[in-house]
Amino acid sequence: MKQKPNSHSSKQTSRRQFTKSVATTLMAAPLAASLAKAQTPVKPKEPTAPPTPQQTPAPQKPSPLAEAYAEAARVRFGDKLTPEQLEQLKKDMDGNVRTADRLRAVKLKNGDEPDFIFSAG
Repeated sequence: MKQKPNSHSSKQTSRRQFTKSVATTLMAAPLAASLAKAQTPVKPKEPTAPPTPQQTPAPQKPSPLAEAYAEAARVRFGDKLTPEQLEQLKKDMDGNVRTADRLRAVKLKNGDEPDFIFSAG
């Protein structure tokens, strides 16, 4: 009697494995970008006057979602990151969450078209 090939064989990726790898990639992308930015040489700035208290924006507390993303990254990659990099990651995640909120706030109508026109032919 011939058996059917198992759909969960080691050669095929299951949906669960695929989803986990996508989630890991999404979490690691901002981290990789911040690490790459940290390794680029910084040009020395010309001295400027220190910002006045009026010019300095008050630091905002990161959103709970950004805190959760940063905590997940700390659990996964914490042994490879310095505390400064973790703080920068938290700020980057907060910026990403705030940008996503702003994008979500824009209400599109059914007739709104994309910025580009796609045509095949």
